[in-house]
Amino acid sequence: MSDPNQSSPVYLYPEWQPQVQAALLELDLVKLAERIKTAEAAITTRLHSISLNPNHHSERLAISDALATLKFLKREYTNQPPSAS
Repeated sequence: MSDPNQSSPVYLYPEWQPQVQAALLELDLVKLAERIKTAEAAITTRLHSISLNPNHHSERLAISDALATLKFLKREYTNQPPSAS
């Protein structure tokens, strides 16, 4: 049962950060690969939606960090090859 006094996380970039966090918190190595794929897909979708708008520099930096983290998780904890992102 969840604690009613605990608020849900507030994300600066809710289009993709919840999926990245889910991958970071996944302890089941079988499920981790799918969480990583889901996070990468959310990031790809977001990058397409902001591609023509130059006003998202901070988000692009955050995405770069997130992709590096996902690449590390993929390399260290799954049998998947890192994507060419």
